[in-house]
Amino acid sequence: MTIKDTAEEWEVRATETPFKGNKTSVRTDDVVMPDGSVVRRDYQVHPGSVAVLALDEEDRVLVIRQYRHPVRHKLWEIPAGLLDIPGENPLHAAQRELYEEAHVKAEDWRVLTDVYTTPGGCDEAVRIFLARDLSEAEGERFEVEDEEADMELARVPLVDLLRGVLGGDLHNNCLVVGVLSLIAARQGDGLDALRPAEAPWPARPFEV
Repeated sequence: MTIKDTAEEWEVRATETPFKGNKTSVRTDDVVMPDGSVVRRDYQVHPGSVAVLALDEEDRVLVIRQYRHPVRHKLWEIPAGLLDIPGENPLHAAQRELYEEAHVKAEDWRVLTDVYTTPGGCDEAVRIFLARDLSEAEGERFEVEDEEADMELARVPLVDLLRGVLGGDLHNNCLVVGVLSLIAARQGDGLDALRPAEAPWPARPFEV
């Protein structure tokens, strides 16, 4: 038996968008169930995101601490951001986010994992990259604003992040998934066996 998610689309009898925000919107679909009944489903429409687990030569992960208003917490996270342009190459977006949030560049990029963050209520898809061979980026630092102006930056040993994840102290989705995926990859076929940085991503197709 092959364990693999498969694309499928049930009939939608009607759809509307009761809310449109700056970056996301809310959609309401009337969906036909297998028994022929029709039910209403509300969900957030999201452009998609990228995240970067940047690992240095001392086995430390580059993390940022940022205020997240919906959950009223300052969370430790890995650099991440939206796919601002439809069809944007996710690798280019990830490289941009690493530069803007940490002023760091990386020479070795791999796809660590792809996830749907909350598929029951949002269509957001995230590609998490592994970035290695890190160095300081050239040029001036990117000028941040809003919540990002209060960000803290640190490099934390991977083992400490694992303890924080399993101990219930770290909650950011991309950090949790990234840390656990990295450790699983090491225990499996190794990091060099990960998918190439521009591997196909059906959830958010792009041109290389």
